[in-house]
Amino acid sequence: MATLSAAAARNASRLHSLARRTIPISRRFLSQTTHAAAGSILPTKIKPKVSASAPKPPSVILTLTGPDGPGIVHAVSGFLSRRNMNIMDSAQFGDPTTGTFFMRVHASEPEPDADAQPSEPEPTTTTEEEKASPAYAEQRAAFLRRIKDEFDSEFATAAEVSVKIYGAESKPRTLIMVSKIGHCLNDLLYRQSSGSLPITVPLIISNHKDFAPLAAAHGIPFFHLPIDVASGKTKEWAESETMRLAKEHDIELVVLARYMQILSPKLCQEFSGRIINIHHSFLPSFKGAKPYHQAFERGVKLIGATAHFVTADLDEGPIIEQDIDRVNHAMSPAELVRAGADVEARVLARAVRWTAERRVLPNGAKTVVFNY
Repeated sequence: MATLSAAAARNASRLHSLARRTIPISRRFLSQTTHAAAGSILPTKIKPKVSASAPKPPSVILTLTGPDGPGIVHAVSGFLSRRNMNIMDSAQFGDPTTGTFFMRVHASEPEPDADAQPSEPEPTTTTEEEKASPAYAEQRAAFLRRIKDEFDSEFATAAEVSVKIYGAESKPRTLIMVSKIGHCLNDLLYRQSSGSLPITVPLIISNHKDFAPLAAAHGIPFFHLPIDVASGKTKEWAESETMRLAKEHDIELVVLARYMQILSPKLCQEFSGRIINIHHSFLPSFKGAKPYHQAFERGVKLIGATAHFVTADLDEGPIIEQDIDRVNHAMSPAELVRAGADVEARVLARAVRWTAERRVLPNGAKTVVFNY
């Protein structure tokens, strides 16, 4: 027993000595890796939690479309990292059939240096009132232009590469056009006024007067542009007025919320990739007028709606969103119309929201939609 006790004592002594040598090594390794992390992409400090009610700090959305190839994600993330911009969300897609790469990145803007000297003034939070001022808008625009210029300069962006940078808080100025069926218009205005649809609606245009009271209730100017050839108000006149008003109100996006007029190739070209239409059927089936009646005649079991970009080819533009509802043999055309109205409203709202959030990128006759 004495021999075992002596052996145990010797082992304990060796372990104690090893521990004394190991602890400083571990501390040195921890110190070295901590300092190394300071120069890497790993954060060295845990950021404090931000209250959900606190104003959101400014951020940007970058979209990129161009030829696919290795290193694109690395280049973009490196560009943002070197400017102390943190990636909050990123989505990419490489189309194997066209060899085109698509990317959308949401990144925070540079934060003040956490190690700044106390003598430096503390950054102040921009209030909503300040954000609405022309001075703030110009400051933001100048910042976005600078980031875009730096990106183009650093990567010598080729002509076939499209890079756009937006303020994430920006709300596209949207012209809504409507005729005599108003469920989509009403839905869009409700969503916009409740804050769930990030657009600004400075005006509504219609070829009928039906929804002037609705526009007035929302405090939105309403322009009645009827087509009356006898009085000289031709379709060409109406479209000319539409383009004039759109330019006057700095319109970025046009939404056809059941606007039952075929747009001319000139107007389609003027707003190429910026006009969204809701078609009351699941394209490419039942194009043209009265699609629900066409569906009734065919005895369909599903009805749907399609939101798409408008082109000169009727109902042929790139599809943004679609949805369906089940129907049965006992439903009349009028009942199909009522059921379809709900589908139309939600499909159009999704398409407008995703477009406003810069999630929709054109891909030839199709679209890439980063809605996840």
